[in-house]
Amino acid sequence: MDRNLLGYKGIKPTLAAVLLLTLVQSVSIVLLARWLAEVLSALFAGEPLHTQYNKIMMFLGAFLVRHIMGFIQQKISYAFAERTGASLRKQVMEKLFQLGPRFAKQEGTGNLVTLVLEGASKFRNYLELIVPRMAGISIIPWVILIYIFMQDITSGIILILAMPILIVFMILIGLAARKHTEKQLDTYRTLSNHFVDSLRGLETLKLLGQGRSHSDTIARVSDRYRSATMRTLRVAFMSSFALDFFTMLSVAVVAVGLGLRLINGEITLVTGLTVLILAPEYFLPVRMVGADFHATLDGKEAGAAMQLIIDEPLNQESDMEHAGQEERKLSWTKDSCLSLSGIGVQHQQKGPHSLDQVSLNIHGMGKIGIIGASGAGKSTLIDVLGGFLKPSEGSVILDSQQLGSLTTNAWRKLTTYIPQHPYIFGSTLAENIRFYAPDKAASDVERAAAAAGLSELIRTLPHGAEEMIGNGGRQLSGGQEQRVALARAFLSDRPVMLLDEPTAHLDIETEYELKQTMLPLFENKLVFLATHRLHWMPDMDLIIVLEHGRVAETGTHEELIARRGTYYELTQSQLGGVE
Repeated sequence: MDRNLLGYKGIKPTLAAVLLLTLVQSVSIVLLARWLAEVLSALFAGEPLHTQYNKIMMFLGAFLVRHIMGFIQQKISYAFAERTGASLRKQVMEKLFQLGPRFAKQEGTGNLVTLVLEGASKFRNYLELIVPRMAGISIIPWVILIYIFMQDITSGIILILAMPILIVFMILIGLAARKHTEKQLDTYRTLSNHFVDSLRGLETLKLLGQGRSHSDTIARVSDRYRSATMRTLRVAFMSSFALDFFTMLSVAVVAVGLGLRLINGEITLVTGLTVLILAPEYFLPVRMVGADFHATLDGKEAGAAMQLIIDEPLNQESDMEHAGQEERKLSWTKDSCLSLSGIGVQHQQKGPHSLDQVSLNIHGMGKIGIIGASGAGKSTLIDVLGGFLKPSEGSVILDSQQLGSLTTNAWRKLTTYIPQHPYIFGSTLAENIRFYAPDKAASDVERAAAAAGLSELIRTLPHGAEEMIGNGGRQLSGGQEQRVALARAFLSDRPVMLLDEPTAHLDIETEYELKQTMLPLFENKLVFLATHRLHWMPDMDLIIVLEHGRVAETGTHEELIARRGTYYELTQSQLGGVE
């Protein structure tokens, strides 16, 4: 059983109700076996059938009670599984937003999408089955065993000796199955990530003529997953056969013993039939746990993986303080001030700092460029400013409000984020533009699209702004995707904009064309632009130069060139550097 199971909300009343129903069910099993044995014994002795109607009706009543209790157990377990699965998925989604895009990139988008969609469903299936199974194995065998001991001590001893052997064998096979299942899940994660990456790069692969060779790679990854799945299935089939074999062997030993003693007159036919009917019922809960173990193991592993994401440390203050930050009302105007003091980011304990003692003062609206060599900390600073990452150290002050970090919903609602590869949803162009403002009218979408330079594209589309794009629709070029992201930012009218290498993957002609569209959209906003393309810098109001995670210097383009420091060296190192 999952060690986290008892920690889920609502498990205790659910488990108590299921245990109570299981106890009633186990008593009904004993009674139906006893009454069935008495009816068969009486008929064998030659008594008329009509004299047994009362006991037949009692047998049918006990039979119905048994299955009604099972049905109610399933309903209770299903309701608990639905609530818990939905709650866990919600917690995972909230935690993923808190951890930010860096964590998603580290874990793999395909893996996370598969985990949230398919993993949550498998986890619900696991909860739905494991609760009644664990209740059954905890009560039913013991009730039956006690009754059998009251009827026939010899049969009780045989059954009590057989059960540990069966359980030990289950544990051994379960350990082997878990090892194979973990390998299967690792292969599945690789396949999921590979599939998503392949979809994203499909146009590029076609352009470079690498489609056929990449299809061979997909085939190899898929074959590894198929092989891992087949190994897991072989273990599952072997364990099911072993459980059935040992169960039948144990029941056969009991039956032979009962038959010999019945011939010798040591027991009555009623007792022998009762024990013989109850013997398979004694092993049934264990067999059901064994059968469902393989069906639910991937759900258990998915639940553990989601719990690891939920437990992922944020390196931030207590939940109480974080909740207090969420309640604060934040705004950004031309008179606002944001101060970062001694900000440091350390992703691993005793590891290097991605940011180290970064202190900045940002006032009002303006265009701020963030530059530096690869690994200087540009993306990390954007993550901190966007509220995707909680600094390991330092403080943030926004308009005289002391904040532990910017990782609050109130701040995120003020920002728009344009990454290097904006995500295009499988929906219409208009709905993609409405990402930050889903309630905007069609006329507003049209103005935003025109401002982002999408009017010409819309005119060429058969359905205009209602054309399907993304997965399952029309594919856009890199420049067109960036224009969609710009239209989102324009439509949202949020005062803070963050751009992380937005044109790094574009050719220089497309970038200069896009630049002419972007610069007017930056007016009357606070813009943070992280890039290594220095031709943007003369248009910036302030330039922050990072070097090894520290602020090397700040100033305008002209001031930094005249200073002939780190910024000047960067311009000289780039072919065609600006002067």
